[in-house]
Amino acid sequence: MLEISNVSKNFGGLLALSEIDLIIRPGELVSIIGPNGSGKSTLFNVVTGIYRSSSGAIRFNGKDITHMKPYQVTRQGIGRTFQQTAIFSRASVLDNVIIGQRLHTRTAVWGAIFNTRSTRREEAQTREKARQILSFVDLEDKDSQIAGNLTQEVQKRLSIAIALATEPKLLLLDEPTGGVNIREIDGLIELVEKVRKSGISICLIEHKMRMVMSISDRVIALCYGKKIAEGTPKEVASHEQVVKAYLGECYAAPGK
Repeated sequence: MLEISNVSKNFGGLLALSEIDLIIRPGELVSIIGPNGSGKSTLFNVVTGIYRSSSGAIRFNGKDITHMKPYQVTRQGIGRTFQQTAIFSRASVLDNVIIGQRLHTRTAVWGAIFNTRSTRREEAQTREKARQILSFVDLEDKDSQIAGNLTQEVQKRLSIAIALATEPKLLLLDEPTGGVNIREIDGLIELVEKVRKSGISICLIEHKMRMVMSISDRVIALCYGKKIAEGTPKEVASHEQVVKAYLGECYAAPGK
């Protein structure tokens, strides 16, 4: 489904990603781990067109998306959330999800101005679909609440709902449990598994090993912008370089 080949990203003299190879197959849930600053979010930003890679290629369902803009990548079927929860804080929960669907609506300027029959029909369909998505993420009872007033855990659910509204085939989740207290993690783990069971492939960045170990098919570890390990959760958790990286001895020397 997603094939990242020899991708590097430079920021001036800083090499943020170095020759990354990564494959995600249909139906998989792949986790990316690594210490802060290891290049995880940069990789997501390169895949989704926020950053342009310095070298390498990215293909999605056989199509080259290496130099596509973010909205073009989204139209191909890649949705994402962000490490810092990205919502429209002054809008209602329902309106946030409706905004997420705008990539697929057809209403033109004149239709909106004159409130045509087709515009009204599409608006009704969009609102109904938004309500279905809110029900899927267990937020149907909060549809009229202002998004900025929600708890962090509910905002995380809302950000996933917004991403689902773009109709992704692959969902990139950047720290879906970040900032959430220990009692609320299980609910988010269940939601991520629910998304996967609905037929959407998932790649997630996560620091909480409890989540990574419990739901991942494969785990990829990054350190200083390089891939240092890949395998099952158990294999990666016991990998020498991964252990050293989390003990603050991150290195990626050839042959080590």
